[in-house]
Amino acid sequence: MDLNNIKGITFAPFANRGVLSKKDAFKSLDALKERTPANLIMLVPNGIQADAHSEVIRYDTEATMSDSELIAIIRYAKKLGFGVGIKPTCNCKDGTWRAYINFFDEEIPNTPSWKKWFEYYTDFQLHYAEIAKAEDVDIFVCGCEMVMAEHREDDWRALIRKLRRVYNGMLTYNAEMYLEDHVKWWDELDAISSSGYYPIDAWEAQMNRIEGVVKKYDLPFFFSEVGCMSMSGASMTPNDWSMRSPANLKEQERWYESMFFSTKKRPWVSGHVIWCWSATPYALKKAAVDWGYDIIGKPAESVVAKYFNQ
Repeated sequence: MDLNNIKGITFAPFANRGVLSKKDAFKSLDALKERTPANLIMLVPNGIQADAHSEVIRYDTEATMSDSELIAIIRYAKKLGFGVGIKPTCNCKDGTWRAYINFFDEEIPNTPSWKKWFEYYTDFQLHYAEIAKAEDVDIFVCGCEMVMAEHREDDWRALIRKLRRVYNGMLTYNAEMYLEDHVKWWDELDAISSSGYYPIDAWEAQMNRIEGVVKKYDLPFFFSEVGCMSMSGASMTPNDWSMRSPANLKEQERWYESMFFSTKKRPWVSGHVIWCWSATPYALKKAAVDWGYDIIGKPAESVVAKYFNQ
């Protein structure tokens, strides 16, 4: 696929074991193909640790899609003509945002450590890199919004070099919004990518800022996550997944128009990966009362289709 023109949608993020093997998942992927001009789906296997200070990362529990169903959905997506990205993402079982995962920088006996955590994290990433290589996956994202871990530059560089020995496609990392310049090891990667959940009135200023980071490293850039919930107030805090208010499809639509208007006129933006499209979406007749990030059957779906078609 054309990696300079990424028209992506995150499909079934953090799907629990068994979800992707159901008929509904394949039907939902069919609908994504029929209803949008997307050329890539991003799959997000879940790595689970107990809390922000646990060293152990598990990807063999009911919280994570099995390898067999991940491979089956990759193959089906490719059969439909999609490119595929994989973004193995670490989350905390207790609900703490992954950005807060942190340990002492100095090794202290009988205390959780970065060294041990990165051993588990490297195993987690390499496992999915092997699948990405075997299934000819187009993009591999080696982490997402790991803000407190990003200063461990040597550890990230070592991880990326190990991934290079396994996987030879596009390799990137998903930085947190506002913090694209926080990552000092972009030079090890093939592209800069980040989460695009900026307030509706902040896009111009933030795109000007991101452009400075892109110029510094002279790398392609795309948004590996970008989206807004369809509820009142969400356009000002689109990254707040805990927010709850009445459904407002027009607000989501306006946010998408603002985002695309600002990003599409920047020639250095290689694309977007919309968040998201569920494996078991609501019935279309219920789209009007859904307040989540999904776009299926909402005005935002038409906005995405319009800009992707351009």
